[in-house]
Amino acid sequence: MTTTDAGRSRLRFHRRTLPNGLRVVVAPDSLAPVVAINLWYDVGSRHEVPGKTGFAHLFEHFMFQGSRNVAKAEHMAIVQAAGGVNNATTFFDRTNYFETLPSHQLEVGLWLEADRMATLLDALSQENLDNQREVVKNEKRQSYDNRPYGTFYENLMAAVFPQGHPYHHTPIGSMEDLDAASPADVIDFFRAWYAPNNCVLTIAGDVDVEPAFAAVERWFGPIPANPALRRLPYAPVEPIIGGEVRKVIEDAVPMTRVHVGWRTPPFGTPAFDALEVGMQILAGGEGSRLHRRLVREERLGQDVTAFVLPLVAGASILAGWVTVRPGEDPDAAERIYLEECERLTREPVTEDELLRARALIESSELAARSRMEEVADRLSMYETYFGRAELIDEMLDRLLAVDAEAILAAARAVFRPDNRAIVTYVPAEPAEAA
Repeated sequence: MTTTDAGRSRLRFHRRTLPNGLRVVVAPDSLAPVVAINLWYDVGSRHEVPGKTGFAHLFEHFMFQGSRNVAKAEHMAIVQAAGGVNNATTFFDRTNYFETLPSHQLEVGLWLEADRMATLLDALSQENLDNQREVVKNEKRQSYDNRPYGTFYENLMAAVFPQGHPYHHTPIGSMEDLDAASPADVIDFFRAWYAPNNCVLTIAGDVDVEPAFAAVERWFGPIPANPALRRLPYAPVEPIIGGEVRKVIEDAVPMTRVHVGWRTPPFGTPAFDALEVGMQILAGGEGSRLHRRLVREERLGQDVTAFVLPLVAGASILAGWVTVRPGEDPDAAERIYLEECERLTREPVTEDELLRARALIESSELAARSRMEEVADRLSMYETYFGRAELIDEMLDRLLAVDAEAILAAARAVFRPDNRAIVTYVPAEPAEAA
């Protein structure tokens, strides 16, 4: 690693592209005898079409159901037997598969990932599809439909992004679309997106650079590119919603919770950087403005938060909520929440607030850099989204350079009455006994 003028270490990494289009990033670090393997496929829920939502998330599960040389559920068992851990996640803009292993087991992880990239369809069967469809549907029931406030993402995204926009629906998809999925649909989705020229593979940890590249070439080099791959264009969307959207939901929730969302510039823009810093001032911990006013002083809120999602397709969302204490006035809690957001549009934040926000951001970023799996994930993210893995170092500098004027300008563009959605969950009245 090299060192910046501020004394922070710069990450040393190497990048190559295989003839089949696979982008490979290798970041050697011998601090611990482990290696993190991380694959980002440039496919998420925004790549789905109406009537076929939830496919990217379905594949997150299906990719563990075997391939030509790996039996059903054996992928995870092999990783665990080798002393490692693995998992996968699905988001709006990508799907991510990863494992962390003892460094001498690098080729085991690469072989497993290459086998399912190349031959997943060999394991496709109606039985496997039906099984994983039910697993995903059960996850939707447990984590969304039957969980207090669990549907807020679905409702807030649908309010902030118009019908037909790819962010209008969330990665979990709909029960109806999952029920209607056929093996032919699954085959078409896999062939469209799961190919080496739609993937970034990152290796971070205790590896030698040239042997690592050679191992990747050995396992992934023979996999053919998808010549029909097309980059999905960003769906055009206005910078603001164009009005206030309100929705009240009676549900089995213990307390009233007011969720708020605003449409914002996308991740990677200077305005998004400014909003990230601004959210630390607004809601970053117990010293933040929202927590101090709503939880400590007015004692209206049980908890409060605000954050921006790193979405890249033309726009993103700033979201947050306040959970209203029993017996307190939800309207008053909402009013104060909005007042604190709008205060960011009227007066510059103080230097003390900026210093605190920068310290929180730097501490979080440096802690993440100490974990090989997080280093690998961020390298894959920046290379996938922007073609610039270098942002793993540059992004912290950008965030620390945000000043009060940048936050003021970004807040004025976002915190507008015609650019917000408010989704309020209220406890449902108990059903009368028969």
